Amino acid sequence: MSKSIVFKVGTSTLTHKTGKLNINRMETLVSVLSDLANAGHRIVLVTSGAIGVGVGKLGLNERPKDIAGKQAAATVGQCELMFMYDKMFSQYGHKIGQLLITKEDIEAPKRHDNLVNTFEKLFQFGAIPIINENDAVAFEEIVYGDNDTLSAEIAVVVHADELIILTETDGLYDDNPQKNPQAKRIRVVENIDDTIRAHAGGTVSSFGTGGMVTKVHAAEIAVNEGIETYVICGSDPHDIYRLMNGEEIGTHFKAVKK
Repeated sequence: MSKSIVFKVGTSTLTHKTGKLNINRMETLVSVLSDLANAGHRIVLVTSGAIGVGVGKLGLNERPKDIAGKQAAATVGQCELMFMYDKMFSQYGHKIGQLLITKEDIEAPKRHDNLVNTFEKLFQFGAIPIINENDAVAFEEIVYGDNDTLSAEIAVVVHADELIILTETDGLYDDNPQKNPQAKRIRVVENIDDTIRAHAGGTVSSFGTGGMVTKVHAAEIAVNEGIETYVICGSDPHDIYRLMNGEEIGTHFKAVKK
C-alpha cells in the first residue's frame, strides 16, 4: 500500500567530518527515496546540513560560534545542499521543491494554512518537498532549533503515515552504547514515559544539533498524532528497504491509536 512518509536526515549522516558532503551516502539516499516515490509513496525529506556544508564550502576551520556567522554559513551551505539534491533527484526523473520553515510558519494559523496548501500543490505537481529550518533568518522566538522536532511537526502537517529519522546510531538504547558495551537496543517503544526519556539522555549525536533526546521528543509529537515513528542508522540508506519490508531494525515508536 502507498504511504505518506516523512524522512529526516541529519548533518552527521550527510557530511564527512570535514564538513563537506558525503556524496556517496547522499546519492544512495536520493536513489532509495526516488525508488520509493516511483513505487507510489508520497515522500517528504527534512534535511539538515546547511551550516555544516557552508563551513566546508567557505573553507572555515571550524563552525562559527556567533549567530551571524552561523546564519551566513547557512546561506552558502543551503545553496550547495539544494544544488546537489536537485542534480541527484533529476537523474532519477524527480522534481524537488525547497521549503525553508520557521516555527511561526507552523504555529500561526494563516501561515499554517498556506503551508498546507503549498504541500498539497507540490504533491499534485509530482514534486518531492525538501525542508530545512530557515537558519538564515530564524531567531529564538521562531526557531525549533533541531530538525528532529521540525520533522515531526511536518509529519503532522502532511498527515504522514510514518516518520523515519536517520541518525548516527541504530536506535534508542537503555544506556550509552559508546560507554557501555552491554547497552541493549530498545526495539519497540509502546509508550514514551520518563524511563524512555531518561534512556534518551544517554545517547548523543557527535556532529548534529540534536541527540537522542530530540529524536524521542519528535517521536512523542508524531506518535500522539497516530504516526508510526522509526529511528534507524543512516550510514547505509539501503536499510530503509529493510524497514519497509517489515524487518525489525532501529527503534519503532508505536503510534497512539485514537
